[in-house]
Amino acid sequence: MAAGSGGAGGQARKRDGDSGFLGLRPTSVDPALRRRRRGPRNRKRGWRRLAEEPLGLEIDQYLEDVRLQERTSGGLLSEAPDDKLFFVDTGYKEKELKRKRRKALLLKKPLRADLVLENTSKVPAPKDVLAHQVPNAKKLRRREELLEKLAARGELPREARKAQARLRRPPAPKAQPGPQQAAERPFYDLWAPDNPLDRPLAGQDEFFLEQTKKKGVKRPSHLHIKPSQAPAVEVTAAGASYNPTFEDHQRLLLAAHEVELQRQKEAEKLERQLALPTAEQAATQESVFREMCEGLLEESDEEGEPGCGEDPESGAAEGLSAPARLATGERKTEQQRRREKVARALRAQQAMLRAARLRHQELFRLRGIKAQVARRLAELARRREQRRVQRLAEADKPRRLGRLKYQPPEIDVQLSSELSDSLRTLKPEGNILRDRFKSFQRRNMIEPRERAKFKRKYKVKLVEKRAFREIQL
Repeated sequence: MAAGSGGAGGQARKRDGDSGFLGLRPTSVDPALRRRRRGPRNRKRGWRRLAEEPLGLEIDQYLEDVRLQERTSGGLLSEAPDDKLFFVDTGYKEKELKRKRRKALLLKKPLRADLVLENTSKVPAPKDVLAHQVPNAKKLRRREELLEKLAARGELPREARKAQARLRRPPAPKAQPGPQQAAERPFYDLWAPDNPLDRPLAGQDEFFLEQTKKKGVKRPSHLHIKPSQAPAVEVTAAGASYNPTFEDHQRLLLAAHEVELQRQKEAEKLERQLALPTAEQAATQESVFREMCEGLLEESDEEGEPGCGEDPESGAAEGLSAPARLATGERKTEQQRRREKVARALRAQQAMLRAARLRHQELFRLRGIKAQVARRLAELARRREQRRVQRLAEADKPRRLGRLKYQPPEIDVQLSSELSDSLRTLKPEGNILRDRFKSFQRRNMIEPRERAKFKRKYKVKLVEKRAFREIQL
């Protein structure tokens, strides 16, 4: 019974020790930390397990305390001297002497603000490798060594020797070409295929010239093709000169008169199209009714006589076709299908014979076919020549480049009464800028344009000032 009770008590103590509660004794330790950890300790996992045990925790706390003392006081307090931790009170006189000495030392001692900023930690700061690196340090070091060797042998560096050589033999000044020499220099076409600039590059590899940037820009195929064959500057008519003959001036006046007549005809035509109808041309109720009934009477007469225009034979045909349509819905017999098959084969054979006969007859139509081909080729040549002539005729005319058509400028002409007999009293006509602008449009260099119209986005509000209104009153 005692043994049993002892065994039971041992099991109870074991259970108490395995419980997660701390004991009441001062030497009691956390049961979780008292458990024995099994496994190898020569591995990294064993080191981590050792750090979690009580001895590892105590070591970590000690090391943390040491690091804290090194950071705050500059070392361990147990190793610090007594005079740094304590001071001895020696009385008033000694304090006075120490104060004077301290004052003298303070004059030499740095400020407290600077001392506070100083680093008292014995833990060295991490070294900044980039701050100690010098760009091209190895190259500079070798250059310094080379300069020291040259100085020891009494020689100068290469740059110094070149500078002295330039001072001893200065380069000859280049002769500037005079105006006479520049005039005697031959001229050449920059875009010509045999210009002097392209001669050194002749015969070399195309790929080499492209990679070395020595090959010129590829010239477009339409570089020398003008958009229009019209001259850039047209000579005005002889009647527009400052002292024209009577016949030339009359011809110019006639041309201007025809332009004005054409413009007047267009204006009258537009006015006639937009004008309201006269009293004779205005529509009446009778004319409106007749127009609305147009074509209705004839249709009513035809509808009133449905039996007159019918043919008895057509009616009989319809009577015959109706039973046939009804019979088509019935199923065909084998005999009918066989007959239709034979009929289809016969029609196909007849078509083949007809095609063979036509091909045989084509041999006798060779002369006619050749004549037809010759006529077709002649027609195509005639059309081609007609298109070429039309292109040549329209080469000088302006093309349609935009939404607007080209409008020729007005003829600059003066009336007979406006002609002057002196250059001093001559009245200028036309505008050079407008003439060049129209020339660009006529030669298809720019599209016809019109002046942009100003359109106000807001309504103008007129306000009368109070001061002005008071004066008016």
